[in-house]
Amino acid sequence: MDEHRERAHDDPAAGLEADPDGESAVRGSVRRRLRSAVRARVGVDRRALAAFRVALGIALLVDLGLRARNLTAFYTDAGALPRSALAEAYPLAARLSLHALSGEAWSVALLFLVAAVAAVALAAGHRTRVATAVSLVLLASLQARNPFVLNAGDKLLVQLLAAGLFCPLGARWSVDAVRGGASLGDSVRAAREDRFAGPASALLLAVVVVVYGANAVEKLRGTAWAGGEAVGQVFRLTYLHGPLGGLLPEAAPLLAAATYGWLALLVASPLLVASAGRVLAALAGCLFAAHLSMAFTLQLGVFPLVSAAALLPFFPPFVWDRVEGAVGPSGARLRRAAESALVGDPRNEGPRNRAARVLPDRAVRGRVAAAVAAVLLVSLLAWNGMAAGLVDAPEPVAATAGPAEHGWDMFAPNPSSIDARFLATAATADGDRIDALYGDPVAVDRPPSDARAYPTARWRKYLTLLADDEAPARVDPLLTYLCDRSAGLAGEDVASVTAAAVEIDVTDGGETRVRELGTRECRPR
Repeated sequence: MDEHRERAHDDPAAGLEADPDGESAVRGSVRRRLRSAVRARVGVDRRALAAFRVALGIALLVDLGLRARNLTAFYTDAGALPRSALAEAYPLAARLSLHALSGEAWSVALLFLVAAVAAVALAAGHRTRVATAVSLVLLASLQARNPFVLNAGDKLLVQLLAAGLFCPLGARWSVDAVRGGASLGDSVRAAREDRFAGPASALLLAVVVVVYGANAVEKLRGTAWAGGEAVGQVFRLTYLHGPLGGLLPEAAPLLAAATYGWLALLVASPLLVASAGRVLAALAGCLFAAHLSMAFTLQLGVFPLVSAAALLPFFPPFVWDRVEGAVGPSGARLRRAAESALVGDPRNEGPRNRAARVLPDRAVRGRVAAAVAAVLLVSLLAWNGMAAGLVDAPEPVAATAGPAEHGWDMFAPNPSSIDARFLATAATADGDRIDALYGDPVAVDRPPSDARAYPTARWRKYLTLLADDEAPARVDPLLTYLCDRSAGLAGEDVASVTAAAVEIDVTDGGETRVRELGTRECRPR
């Protein structure tokens, strides 16, 4: 024994070789450190998941509210895309969409109402997983009803809901958590100590990082972003201006700084999973603030709100400690009110007994969910690698799905230099002229310079795609709808409607091009 100790003292390696238990301890220590490092980077604080859940619910409600303004126009047979036109362009979507079961406005409005109830339940954390699943199904159905009005924010929202389905979104700050029976003190302590980590959390974080990383790759392939010109070029497109978009000063140094700043954030986005602590909080905070600024300066629909919500799971625990500290008394009162309002367990089972009864099934479900999340994670990375051209798509995939056509190429590789506008002129029975989209009077001989931007981001997407694709099958339903719309706005019968797309090149010496989409004689109401 003494000889062994002397050899180990003189030669540490010999001591480890002679001591298998010590070697195992070292390996175990390395594994624990590695597991801790991975958990710190792909794990998500459960309070962050709660904030993410609330933000998703709010984003869904905002999306429904914005879409409801054009419910008839985009989701009924009386609108610009009746079900027959949808079936011709997207046969599978027409068959699978619940919103395409009926072309009546009341049917679509009912589905909107159900989706709003599910979104409220999701935000409150009431039957969270069911609310998430219902919201996902109804959102996918709504998007399938009219694919021509979708943008990157819509695709991201679906993916976030799908990833959130595998995460414990209702574990904190929710009706489900109150119903679970844990005391406020237990909940706070558990929230500070516990992180949700596994394939599901990695999937949720990867959805976001992939968007930024893929978009960075696309932007670096162009010249406008690397040259500092991209943001200035974007703000020359008046049809994209948000509430404050036209008020930004046209200062070249400021716009160049914004270009390089946003590109730098995109390039640094892998640090969202490679860093921790204050570096992570700073990066997530900068991205969060940038998306909120987009909401005020650009007409991008729900994209800025969805993107801001997607960043919440990245904020580290100390941020949520401060949030809880700031709202502590109010949060405690709200929880006590919720506890007093909820009815007790109808089966007279305490939380422990109920947990014991369902534990085996829950464990099995957890393993299955983790396996599915792992498969989705690999699929997500592979698909976006193919879409970005980083890996070659197998021939069957390239022939049937075309990943390159579904990448995250927002304003990439270069922003457009075409300010796309729309002319929709209705002639009334009395010989007057009105704008068929806005309803105000216009000149009898309306010049192309009178072309206007779009009432909403959905209208912009629909009409610009219509002009780009030159889709005659969708032009006639649009003109028919504009006849009814302009008659309602004018308060009298409309004789005809003419529509044209106007493209204004914003580069120096650019020209203006007018493309007639069509004219339709309108029937009296």
